[in-house]
Amino acid sequence: MATELKGLNEECGIFGVWRDPDAAQRTYIGLHSLQHRGQEGAGIVTRTPTGKFAIHKGLGLLADVFSNPDDLTNLIGRSAIGHVRYGTAGSRGVENVQPLLFHYLQGDVAMAHNGNLTNAITLRHQLEEQGAIFQSNSDTEVLMHLIQHQKQASFSEKLKASLRQIKGGFAYLILTENALYAALDPNGFRPLVIGQLANGAFVIASETCALTAVGAEFVRDVEPGELVQIDDQGIKISHFTTETQLAICSMEFIYFARPDSNLYGVNVHRARQRMGKRLAQENPLDVDIVVGVPNSSLSAAAGVAEQLGVPNEMGLIKNQYSSRTFIQPTPKLREQGVEMKLTVLSAVVAGKKVALVDDSLVRGTTSKYIVKMLKKAGAKAVHLMISSPPLKYPCFYGIDIEHTRELMAANLTVKEMCVAIGADSLHFLSLPGLIDAIGLHQDASNDGLCVAYFDGKYPTPLYDYAADFEVPKTAKDTMLSATGVAKEK
Repeated sequence: MATELKGLNEECGIFGVWRDPDAAQRTYIGLHSLQHRGQEGAGIVTRTPTGKFAIHKGLGLLADVFSNPDDLTNLIGRSAIGHVRYGTAGSRGVENVQPLLFHYLQGDVAMAHNGNLTNAITLRHQLEEQGAIFQSNSDTEVLMHLIQHQKQASFSEKLKASLRQIKGGFAYLILTENALYAALDPNGFRPLVIGQLANGAFVIASETCALTAVGAEFVRDVEPGELVQIDDQGIKISHFTTETQLAICSMEFIYFARPDSNLYGVNVHRARQRMGKRLAQENPLDVDIVVGVPNSSLSAAAGVAEQLGVPNEMGLIKNQYSSRTFIQPTPKLREQGVEMKLTVLSAVVAGKKVALVDDSLVRGTTSKYIVKMLKKAGAKAVHLMISSPPLKYPCFYGIDIEHTRELMAANLTVKEMCVAIGADSLHFLSLPGLIDAIGLHQDASNDGLCVAYFDGKYPTPLYDYAADFEVPKTAKDTMLSATGVAKEK
């Protein structure tokens, strides 16, 4: 488990295609459009005409991993799966870069996974006791070992039985000699979509933006609990479980997904605009301009500006080629890293009361630096507006938030956070406002969203993580206040 929360990070993005003459190249393009979901490793596996598998993967950005033209041209075959990943602490070795490739007497199998299993540790111990030998510390490998232990005759039935044993958030792509499989957990925490190319080939990807990038037409979302099988006979959709309840991660809409993606029929950009508008409705501030933190907050900033009736200005410029700020070893160097990443347009903000819009607040470190930069550039006042509720609880389904120690909202009140950041005021979107703004309109709890990061109500048991669950200090204060015991802070 990580000892320090650096920020919000997705686990990965996945892409697969069946029976396309340009399988490897198509997968590369699809993964490139999913690069925002993971920047620390990438890989592609193809099924060759002989039925064997070819693989190329490595650490770094997709373009770095496939820097040699031969890296792609050597991946011959008409079917492929690919993966871009973000590695959590302690798992950044190349052995954990996916897809993972397994060699069996029955044939090769490749697997790519987006998410996190909440009972992986328990299953791994059980499998090791039965003689399994793991080649990585990725929970992705657990599923493959489970499949090998099943007694059913067909691979699809073995896979279904294994999927019923794993818990948590998962979207899988599995490539065999005879088929491409896709599976989504019973709550649909991670997005997964099906598309079709003009040549008839089917593709599966984490987001619809990848379908657009490769020229595929959207067919449908993969629904919770579904197993999709694509082979030379076409596409077959069945269920490995019918005990399902949609709870797609709300952070997909807030932060992770690309603005041009659609999740269960909801456009991400429009959802973020509505979040901003609702945020401004709940907090009608007297400001001169609105400035969004690039890039994921720009849609919300547009909604705030529309509601407040003030200009939406480009007060911050992002250097698209800067390094990641969290790797800096000292606070001073981290601050300089933020300044490398963002530049303030003093001609825009000087003398103005600024509504600074950001999509979420994690540690508060970056927000503090940005507020300081804006005031140094002459801003008359900076009112920080967050287009999501206070982030107080860890995520166990595939986002790199495994504890609350450095979640600012888990340890401080809103007033204390405002003082620590140095803003003139601090405002969050309410939880009902978030749910209404996304507007999934599902007949499910929280309108089909997982909002556990904000209210601590997890849609599944936590299994291996239950003992590590931490109640935020602010939540403890709230509970004590309800009994009349807590003192005013």
